[in-house]
Amino acid sequence: MKFRYSVQVMAFALGLGAASIGPAYAQASDAPASAAPVSGTKLSPADQQFVQDASQADATEIAASRIALKNSSDPHVKKFAQQMIADHTKLSHGMAAIVAKKGLATTPSADSALVGKLQTLKGNEFDQAYVEQIGVEAHQRAVDLFQQESQSGTDSQLKAAAAHALPTIKHHLAMAQQLAGSMKGSS
Repeated sequence: MKFRYSVQVMAFALGLGAASIGPAYAQASDAPASAAPVSGTKLSPADQQFVQDASQADATEIAASRIALKNSSDPHVKKFAQQMIADHTKLSHGMAAIVAKKGLATTPSADSALVGKLQTLKGNEFDQAYVEQIGVEAHQRAVDLFQQESQSGTDSQLKAAAAHALPTIKHHLAMAQQLAGSMKGSS
């Protein structure tokens, strides 16, 4: 069966999953991310955890990428950040539709400690931290997260979305690793 949200699923790979849309979506928050079941929830606890983890990772990447547009001194880093923001924004629509059908409400919040740390950095120092922590480390965690869901998720739509998104996540990890390598080579 062809997955109906294929465009959003590809963005899902980059965004790591947001389950709600709104102005607070792209902002860091001190409130913990939560996946609150509502009546009729059709997701297992493990699938709910996947949605919650993916949602928090997405919110963190968007918030950090917005900071990158202000604090970066490298045009390649800014281009990467713009791509992350664009893809994460597209993602929110598809993920919201999938999760809403399952009766799950999430409140994505960014990792406020990481975002707060990045806000204090500028120039090369920022670029190094952003590329390493958001570009490489966050995408490695995403590969692991989506690999796990694609192999052992119990919800067929989430499992298919994770499997479909995995090649794109791996591609973005490779892009981040290449960017990190080029930055080390030029310093």
